[in-house]
Order: sequence, then structure tokens, then C-alpha cells
Amino acid sequence: MARRLKSLDELRRPPAKALVEPRKPAARAQPVRILGIDPGSRYTGWGLLESQGQRSQFLAAGRIVSTQGSMLERLLTVFDGLCAVIAEHCPDEIALEETFVNRSNAQSALVLGQARGVAMLAAARTGLPFAEYAAAQVKLAIAGHGRADKQQIAQMVKLLLKLQAAHSEDATDALAVALCHAHVRGTITQGHPALKGSW
Repeated sequence: MARRLKSLDELRRPPAKALVEPRKPAARAQPVRILGIDPGSRYTGWGLLESQGQRSQFLAAGRIVSTQGSMLERLLTVFDGLCAVIAEHCPDEIALEETFVNRSNAQSALVLGQARGVAMLAAARTGLPFAEYAAAQVKLAIAGHGRADKQQIAQMVKLLLKLQAAHSEDATDALAVALCHAHVRGTITQGHPALKGSW
């Protein structure tokens, strides 16, 4: 049977589009600068890293020394120091370690709570996204269990961020807080419910 010739209109008509369009490549995660803070009345550690997807890169770290003067002057030193760090490094998000409450030494806990409040104020005035993590949460995210000691945390931070130079204990703790935040935000960004309920 002879095939019927198409009309001129059919010949001119553009071919129909495929029902299933080719999948576009997934958008690459944008780098995010995270500032971790480990507050203290005498030494406040801070650590800055850049997180992109599953990768975290060390940028800077240090500590603010507030050992001189009255308590009011020391708190002002912490506040001014953190404001200067934020202004210099322009983080996108800030993470803070929660204060461990030592019931056997209420005065020490009160002083540490004041330093934490000052750190929160420095973070709040920026309007940036802010998160807090308990020490056990940070240890779990970095070392895989919530009872890791400071030496284990320091070793893991050095390994994960490929650090060449040694940093103070306070700065290392702050980097651990930043890494914890990078891990948590990464799992949530990817749509995993991990840690949402218990963190």
C-alpha cells in the first residue's frame, strides 16, 4: 500500500518536543563562610572555615585574650574582639558552643554565662544565621562519639581541615564548632532529616 504524502503544512511544522526533557545538572552548592565561637571569660576562641557541600576548608583562627581589668572590662574586650573578627572576615553564618553548667561551681558558671551572652550579642547584631551546639554534639559530629577528649577533638580537627600549623586549644575548639555546624547544615541542605530531632 502506497504511503500517503504529507501536506505542505505538515512538512513545515516543527517536530514535536520530547515528552521527557534531558535532566539538567544539579546546581553546585555555594560556598558558605562559617565562624565558630568558643566563648570564655578569659580566652574566647574563634575559627573560620569555608564549607561547600561535603568539603570544608580552613581560613583563619585565633583567640581573644581578656584576662586584664574588671569583669565589665573583660566582657567589653570579648565583645569588641568578636565584632572586629566578624567585620574583618565577613562570615555568612555563626555557630556558638553552649555553656557547660557546672553545678559544683555556680560562680564559674555564672561568669562563663556572661561571656556567652556577650558572644551571642556580637553575633545577634550582625543579623546572620546563628546556631548553638552542646559540647557533646560537637564531639559526636567531629569524633563520632560524645565523650571524646580534647586531644581526640584536636587531632580530628587537624585531620579534617588539613591543618599545618598548631592553634591554641580555644581556637581549635571553635573550629570544631564550625565543623559541627557545617556537618549539620550539610545534612539538612541535602534533605536528610538526620540530627533535626535530637540536635
